Amino acid sequence: MSGSPDVPGTGDTPVGDRRPSDNLTEITPVVASIPRSVQLSAAWAWRVLLIIAATAVGVWAISVLKTIVVPIAIAILLAVLLAPVARFLRERARFPRGLAAGGALIGLLGLVGGLLTVAGNSVVKGFGELGDQAAQGIDEITQWLAEGPLHISADQLDSYLNQLGTSISQNSDGVVSGALSVTTTLGHVAAGALIALFCTFFFLLDGTSIWRWCLGLLPVRARARTHQAARRGLVTLGAYTRTQIFVAFVDAVGIGAGAAILGVPLALPLGILVFIGSFVPIVGAVLTGSIAVLVALVAQGPGAAVIMLVIVLAVQQIEGHVLQPLIMGHAVSLHPVAVLLAVATGSFLAGIVGALLAVPVVAVINTVVLYLHGHDKFPDLGDDDAFHGRPPHAPPPVTAAAAPAAEGERS
Repeated sequence: MSGSPDVPGTGDTPVGDRRPSDNLTEITPVVASIPRSVQLSAAWAWRVLLIIAATAVGVWAISVLKTIVVPIAIAILLAVLLAPVARFLRERARFPRGLAAGGALIGLLGLVGGLLTVAGNSVVKGFGELGDQAAQGIDEITQWLAEGPLHISADQLDSYLNQLGTSISQNSDGVVSGALSVTTTLGHVAAGALIALFCTFFFLLDGTSIWRWCLGLLPVRARARTHQAARRGLVTLGAYTRTQIFVAFVDAVGIGAGAAILGVPLALPLGILVFIGSFVPIVGAVLTGSIAVLVALVAQGPGAAVIMLVIVLAVQQIEGHVLQPLIMGHAVSLHPVAVLLAVATGSFLAGIVGALLAVPVVAVINTVVLYLHGHDKFPDLGDDDAFHGRPPHAPPPVTAAAAPAAEGERS
């Protein structure tokens, strides 16, 4: 009837097309008295608070389970790095899947073990040379402190050293407890390393099946977009990993070669240390480069230390203004401020491991969120690799050819 009231379920507008506000017959005086801006602010406020609370709970859960979460994150990074190697062994060398995954992982372990062996031998040989040069370097530093702008005499320096020794002896209990905590930490590191290696092997072996199982837990309508967003996040992660390895190699070669040219002891271990430290963007190479400057100062005095500092700064400028923009490109489009804040937050929450993983995590989140909001950073990927999985324990999908038979069975 045309004169019937606008009751839900009647009228010209179907029930499914109506908004919730269409069912409201009037606005209460209290709601009408509140300005629209206040209503919107309140609506945004409780949602933002809910997001912050959920994020805090997630961070707390990760901190509690960090012995498990961190090795899995490292395993994902290693799997992305080793996936091309495993694919080459499968497709070109005709290795079985298990042998290809194991071969790629063993090759990585052999490379890391070789670098540590070379570095260890160099450290053992270089400490003797460093000890001989350190005495002369310390004399030069003492002379510079006395004659330089600080005017610190030898007696004052001895007094400072004695105070340092007294402080250490008075806090011996703290040193012992710190040593015990280091032992516990080493146990966690060993357990985490085993978990990371185990997960890396199976990610290389059955990564696609594992991902499809996880994706099948989601609602059907969310699977396709989640899968495509994850593909783009994986591309970002791979680009970051490969680029960071190359940048770390350039930093290590530049600073290590500079130390070798200056005749600084332990040049090769310093280069390896810079290579490892460069995986923490911006901060890592600076800290490890400062160690090279300190070794040059102790071994050869202030002059060599100044030259070493210039080399470190030059390498950092090449990295920041040439390598990062040119190689990283739009794949990991993070502003330097975002990178620095991510590293600081990661180190605050999880120490060194957090600083290592912060930037790739933020880069992947940035790519995924942009894709879900309609901005595809990798349009060339397309949607060809569509997801056709099903939830765990669900029956197999009925094909078009088998549909009539299935209908007959049900009837």
